[in-house]
Amino acid sequence: MNQQTAIGLDIGTSRLVTAYGTNTAPVFETQLNAFLALPYTRLTEMALRRERVAHEVRDGHLIVLGNDSERLANLFHLETRRPMTRGLLNPDEAGGPAIMRQLLSTLLGPDGAGRRVCFSVPGAPANAPHELTYHESTLRGILTDMGYHADTINEGLAVVLAELEDTNFTGLGVTFGGGMCNVCLAYLSMPVFSFSVSKAGDFIDESAAGTSGEGPTRVRAIKEHSFYFNGFYVDQVKQALTIYYDDVISSVIRALAEYLSKPRNVPRLDRAVPVVISGGTSMPRGFKDRFEALLKTAELPLAISEIRTSADPLNSTAKGALVAALAEI
Repeated sequence: MNQQTAIGLDIGTSRLVTAYGTNTAPVFETQLNAFLALPYTRLTEMALRRERVAHEVRDGHLIVLGNDSERLANLFHLETRRPMTRGLLNPDEAGGPAIMRQLLSTLLGPDGAGRRVCFSVPGAPANAPHELTYHESTLRGILTDMGYHADTINEGLAVVLAELEDTNFTGLGVTFGGGMCNVCLAYLSMPVFSFSVSKAGDFIDESAAGTSGEGPTRVRAIKEHSFYFNGFYVDQVKQALTIYYDDVISSVIRALAEYLSKPRNVPRLDRAVPVVISGGTSMPRGFKDRFEALLKTAELPLAISEIRTSADPLNSTAKGALVAALAEI
């Protein structure tokens, strides 16, 4: 928890990240966007309190929040649950908004005292734009009720603000997250267009698990710690990861090509623009090269000057949200 006047907040399916301080030297704090429901006993509640484990009592269960939920889930071979899925609040989690409020409280502090928070929202999914309206309004309501002055920023635009100051905030920001991939073209910090694709890291984990016989948690661990792009793998899990990574990257590029296939959507820019890639799903070695190779197969009516990766893929969105929040003070 911090007492900074302006805070950038990345609300991702997998992680919540805050950024505060200055544009040039931001400080980040992270909380897992997950929870674990354990059977209630008074003894366990007392033990959790003594260990300072973030939790609450709800419906006869102990709800362990954030980073501690994953630690206990791994210990007891359980699966954590999430208040969000595919980039948006999970409609199948009836208590999701209340749990999200508790998670945000542990990260930001329960009393906003009028501080400005700029939080990230995805681009509208083409198949369900109404879900974004519910997601954004609910989160704004939670933060406002906690006493914060809440603004929003598109996730792809946040990456442009974080990474493309040298091009005067002009370029294409592409985030590969856990629940969604987001694309935003910005010109002089103004969004020209944005959209999201509901295939991302979770899709890769679940699909690779389904074809390899491993559980999603095990697949996620392999993806994060030992997977890299290396052509054909004999290892079944890594080969499945390669295939579904290609599927996700290709889906993003196809969506971009489809959007730009309509003449009215083609921006009239006077320069070639850079592409900056961010997000936790973009972190395996060789991702940028694979993205670039697949992008070359698409004939886009948009001149690309270069493709670069974020220096800090996990925190880039929060940093961009901080840039936006500081600009409004």
